[in-house]
Amino acid sequence: MHVKKHLSFSALRKALAELFDQVDDTRQAGKVDYCLHDCLMSALAMMFFQDPSVLSFQRRMQDSLQSSNLKTMFAVDTIPSDSALRQTLDAVPTQAIHPAFSMLLQRLQRGKQLVAYKLESGHHLIALDGSQYFSSKSINCPNCLTYQGAKGSLRYSHQILQAVMLNPDMRHVLPLAPEPVANTDGTTKQDCEINAAKRIVKKIRAAHPKLKMIITADGLYSKQPFVDVLKDARMSFILVAKPTDHKLLFEWVDELDGLGQGGHLQFSDDKGRRHVYRWVNQVPLNGSRDADQVNFFEYWLHANQKVTYHNSWVTDIKVAKNNIVELVQAGRARWKIENETFNTLKNQGYHIEHNFGHGQRFLSNNFFVLNLLAFYIHQILELCDLGYQYCRSKFSSRKEYWNNLRVGIRFMLFRDFEHLLRNVADPPEIRAP
Repeated sequence: MHVKKHLSFSALRKALAELFDQVDDTRQAGKVDYCLHDCLMSALAMMFFQDPSVLSFQRRMQDSLQSSNLKTMFAVDTIPSDSALRQTLDAVPTQAIHPAFSMLLQRLQRGKQLVAYKLESGHHLIALDGSQYFSSKSINCPNCLTYQGAKGSLRYSHQILQAVMLNPDMRHVLPLAPEPVANTDGTTKQDCEINAAKRIVKKIRAAHPKLKMIITADGLYSKQPFVDVLKDARMSFILVAKPTDHKLLFEWVDELDGLGQGGHLQFSDDKGRRHVYRWVNQVPLNGSRDADQVNFFEYWLHANQKVTYHNSWVTDIKVAKNNIVELVQAGRARWKIENETFNTLKNQGYHIEHNFGHGQRFLSNNFFVLNLLAFYIHQILELCDLGYQYCRSKFSSRKEYWNNLRVGIRFMLFRDFEHLLRNVADPPEIRAP
């Protein structure tokens, strides 16, 4: 089973264990039954093997063989009870877990895996989008957002702003540390997605100071205050711009285009679809005195004599005939954060919307982040590990695949995760003597 050693599951698990060992444990010494490392690793293992709940995970761990496999694969010394797990993780600030995402990306960079994610311009594309993963009428904590439900009842929720590295031609996405959209102590105004976006941009730049990046996001973000944050962070942008939000911008575009100062390109592909592009450089983003000059581009896709897709964007990158197609592909690739990230987490066995435990401080967000870390490790193994890919190819669905891995650790003891993959992919009873 070929994989670059530093990107194997065992190497990634060891690196995460070293990070978890550095997390400050605020509990009183001598009054704890389970170390913080074992609690974090146990929760990660639960997400990694896609257990639907803490109760389901605990029931599996009551079996001595399965608990032994957890210890060998995840280096857990003592498996915590469900109450101890929740109580311990509730006290861990989520920010303490976030360095794991930068560490994983740096390992991919070291293994030359990020080369495939680089656009022709030399930039890496980062998509931003918000998502709600918890909502309840009764369960809540001080960090919950509040809003009025459809029938006027008060609801509590948890939301995050997610950033992922992606490429229009790559199926796998690489998540960065999420930013919670959450109320914090001492604030009277409820947090919002755009404020979370301003925070996450600064954190991404601090974590990756030399990486050339383009931020792509929907029309919520194509406003001067957020563009200023991107400029300060030395990041380029491709942001959706709609006529309803940018009336003056579109007036300038139409006028300059009418004067012959716009660019146009169209062609048909081998499926008979027609691709139509137009662009205008150096137009004001809005009507304010200090408005930025931005570059505008627009795209239509015609199929069967109907417009099947249409969108428009603003960017700081000068638009020309030699880069308009790539810019549109980058702008359109934003859908991957919804399809390849949120939809996968919600519908492909990760149970991201299940309430594994809410707590009163950080528990809900910590379970989300550990679930996202498990997804990230899966993405890395799918991308880099031929053994993982081979084992996955033996099963028609992701659900069947993980069911077989869970069944495997019920009946045999394995040295490590790679040993499990070999036995599930090629069971001993079917091997030639």
